[in-house]
Amino acid sequence: MRSTGNSSPDVCASNLLRIVRGEVPYDRVRGRDGRLIDQPNVTDEAQADAEWLLETYEPRVTVDNVEVMASNAANGDFYTMANITRKEGEK
Repeated sequence: MRSTGNSSPDVCASNLLRIVRGEVPYDRVRGRDGRLIDQPNVTDEAQADAEWLLETYEPRVTVDNVEVMASNAANGDFYTMANITRKEGEK
């Protein structure tokens, strides 16, 4: 987390995508599904999971699309790119 500015919707969305489900005490559902890590052919499930996470826990943004791409698939390096827009009236 950043030292300041953690309340902006885009930073909160970014932080949410870095949490693995089960890491947050008293809210074990918050975060991405850790079972999808290192699994072959689960990019569609990972995209749907990331969209659900943002729609559920960050209502100040609209999820335009989420892409899970391999930067180096042979080594298991994948990253998630989420295109979001702030809803009207949100700072």
